Amino acid sequence: MYTLYVLFLALLVDRAVGDPESAWSRIPHPVVLFGRAVGFCERQFNHRGLSERDRRAYGIMAILALLIASVMAGVLMSRLFVYASFFGVVAEIIVVAVLLAQKSLVDHVGAVAQALRKEGIVGGRRAVSMVVGRDPNTLDRAGVCRAAIETLAENFSDGVVAPALFYAVFGLPGLFAYKMLNTADSMIGHMTPRYRQFGWASAKLDDIANWPAARLSAVLIALGTWFRRGKPSARQSISVALRDHGLHRSPNSGWPESAMAGSLDIALAGPRTYAGEEVMEPMQNSAGRKNIGPTDIDSAIEVFWAACSIFTVLVPMTALFFILVL
Repeated sequence: MYTLYVLFLALLVDRAVGDPESAWSRIPHPVVLFGRAVGFCERQFNHRGLSERDRRAYGIMAILALLIASVMAGVLMSRLFVYASFFGVVAEIIVVAVLLAQKSLVDHVGAVAQALRKEGIVGGRRAVSMVVGRDPNTLDRAGVCRAAIETLAENFSDGVVAPALFYAVFGLPGLFAYKMLNTADSMIGHMTPRYRQFGWASAKLDDIANWPAARLSAVLIALGTWFRRGKPSARQSISVALRDHGLHRSPNSGWPESAMAGSLDIALAGPRTYAGEEVMEPMQNSAGRKNIGPTDIDSAIEVFWAACSIFTVLVPMTALFFILVL
């Protein structure tokens, strides 16, 4: 019950405040610390002279060590907060809010729409390069918008729903472990010669960890669509998610992305370029509009906020359910 109450308040705090840059001008963000730990392990154990088998073995040991360290840090912090009584509760709410990404995600994705309106394609490419890994110079106006909307949908699962679920079930140890794993996957879970073996375990574990959240995110996006765009659009959202989620190379990202594609009746994904390498992938909701613009980003943000609101309301409702049942 305690974690659900804290989570509810943390979701409200994150929605209202987000991650103001001034707050992290003197101290590093926790995710930055996670990234430094992953980078240290990668530099120490992913040597060029190693065989493919040894790379995979060292990668497995590295991610397990990182996860154990993050769990221990979560346990230690939880105990410190217990001793701090009321101030510990406040501190825990802040820590959880910092590791959620509602407002910060909207701020970054919304900046893409603003840049397109004010500076055209040059500004849009620069803004979208802050939130996606694909080569922005290969994107036209519609491509920039697709990249922004896909990021919004995917990170609704990875940056909001998944960390919230791990905290609700496992407390701070679970939240820290998830954020460490997700950070590792984003840094070394790539199918490139350097990371294919060393990051194999991180990528696989991240797929497993995000399995429930990805599917719940698609449902929440459909429900958010119902509130913002009506029942027909909500029905199409869930229909496209069920039909097209498997078209994505990721076993999880396809769920929220295809749900958002159906919600807005637009086509997402398709061929794109990462570090000079083109990824050939079919479009989700290929019959949807392909010539999309900043207004579609605005619509996606509206659906995102509605989905976040529904998720936030579900947290205390879940707590009430357990109270009545137990």
